[in-house]
Amino acid sequence: QLQASGGGLVQPGGSLRLSCVYSGFDLGEYAIGWFRQVPGKEREGVSCMGVSARSAYYADSVKGRFTISSDHTKNTIYLQMNNLKPEDTAAYYCAADVALYYSCSGQDSSSNVAFWGQGTQVTVSS
Repeated sequence: QLQASGGGLVQPGGSLRLSCVYSGFDLGEYAIGWFRQVPGKEREGVSCMGVSARSAYYADSVKGRFTISSDHTKNTIYLQMNNLKPEDTAAYYCAADVALYYSCSGQDSSSNVAFWGQGTQVTVSS
């Protein structure tokens, strides 16, 4: 299971931290991460990681602004989002799959991802 939280309304330039509590996944086998979706478009990968965030993937549009991290003692991953822009407005979803990096990077469709949490809305607006 995946349980996401932390979305909200923030002004451009502001920050938010999303959290995703996971259960039933061995991060030695699964990768876990964040996707986002705006109405009428497919979900796109934002950032994904395995056991360590050191080899995390980031979409070009968020590099240098977003950071994925984890606290495995709490079975939680985080997405720290800084310098938010209006184009970051979307529903953000936590996801897990053994081949998540392929979907995260756009090499495979997000429709092939096995496990999804519920979305949390992020709105960046003045």
